Amino acid sequence: MTTEELFQELVPPAEFTSVSFENYQPDPKHPSQQVAKDATNSFASGLGKKTGDSRGVYLDGGFGVGKTHLLASIYHQAKVRKLYGPFIAYTSMIGYLGFNQALSEFAKYRLICIDEFELDDPGDTMIMSRLLKELSAKGVCFAATSNTPPNALGQGRFASEAFQREISSVAARFEMLRIDGEDYRHRRADYSFIVTPDDELKKLEVTSQNLVLRASFGDLLDYLASIHQSRYAKLSEQFQVLVIDDIYQIQDQFEAVRLVSFIDRCYEAGIALRVSASLEQVFREDHLLGAYQKKYRRCLSRLYAMNSKA
Repeated sequence: MTTEELFQELVPPAEFTSVSFENYQPDPKHPSQQVAKDATNSFASGLGKKTGDSRGVYLDGGFGVGKTHLLASIYHQAKVRKLYGPFIAYTSMIGYLGFNQALSEFAKYRLICIDEFELDDPGDTMIMSRLLKELSAKGVCFAATSNTPPNALGQGRFASEAFQREISSVAARFEMLRIDGEDYRHRRADYSFIVTPDDELKKLEVTSQNLVLRASFGDLLDYLASIHQSRYAKLSEQFQVLVIDDIYQIQDQFEAVRLVSFIDRCYEAGIALRVSASLEQVFREDHLLGAYQKKYRRCLSRLYAMNSKA
């Protein structure tokens, strides 16, 4: 892929092409959602104006409270040159182009939106911290989101505090917005995945009007290991329904993180999921409590949402 093609991919995914501040519905039980909506709307409207707030916005909260909806709304409303992508897309770009060329290319934009800013990889975090610092000095504004793990919700702004600590030199340019609420994709304590019988899965392959990709879990994980994660977005554009057979619990964290990245791209592309067994136990319990817990819990939430697409 050329540099131009890579940058053309940095736009909101299909799942968020039609979102706006108007169709974001705050939960009255959680006033922070209305506060975040008003603040991000004001931020987006002010970009490109001399009277606009030069600070960026950082949306911190649990899963499924509308952070990505608001981030995409910022992108759609902002009348400036802009980019939108997940954290991994930017780190992949830096790895592909080299830091200096990436800095030069990103500096051509006025707004950079970063979804799911990752705080669990020190190397990537420090690279992005440096990028944000240098771009900030060039007048680039940022909007970012991050998840707070469920077991850290009672501990205050865990994610935003870590974010500030890592990029203390530019933290003053961000308005930290905490969004509380329940996961709109899933409001129960367990994930009740829809398990489809094999005869129905075979029928789906033949009768579906959509492009169907069917693979065993092991084959899928092996294939994901054979290509760079920056290509997962292109892969997810090749089908509309993903069918996974022979599901088992992942033991290797490298495989688990690759699956998370792939499912993120599939979710963004609006892909439906059919499974021959539940994915509730796909991640080990100790992994769900470890350093990458927010990745895994976000993935479970998105797998559930994809599986719920009738």
